[in-house]
Amino acid sequence: MRAQYINPFLKATMNLFNNYLGLHAEAGKPYLLEDPQDLKEVSGIIGLAGETKGAVVLSFSRETAIHIVSVFAGQEYKTLSNDVLDGVGELVNIIAGNAKKDLTDYRIEISLPGVITGSSYTMRWPEGIPVVCIPLTSEHGPFSINISLKDMV
Repeated sequence: MRAQYINPFLKATMNLFNNYLGLHAEAGKPYLLEDPQDLKEVSGIIGLAGETKGAVVLSFSRETAIHIVSVFAGQEYKTLSNDVLDGVGELVNIIAGNAKKDLTDYRIEISLPGVITGSSYTMRWPEGIPVVCIPLTSEHGPFSINISLKDMV
């Protein structure tokens, strides 16, 4: 997978968390996700289609999702409610939309966000495309942005 695919998603994630939400998020070293199912309990998913195909997944523990969406929404949530799940979907949507601005050389269409929860769900990644995981830390807990993209032309 090309670095020019990864960098816009990292930049969009850091901008969202550090500048828009005012959280101190730090990115760790990206790595290939050996087990593509190795995601946290709450994951926001965006599919990408067009000249480039793939998926982007923003993954949190239950507690981290609740805390970060509380900051995002400006109100405190105590449980993993539908509002929190909607917030996770909106966060991944913002990241994908902002990353798309830096991927103007590729005609990419973004799907509506989806959110999955639980400890044993199966993510259907695009076949034959590696998944790059960028681990992040914040004062509200760790999370990750996971990217799997491939040229279709």
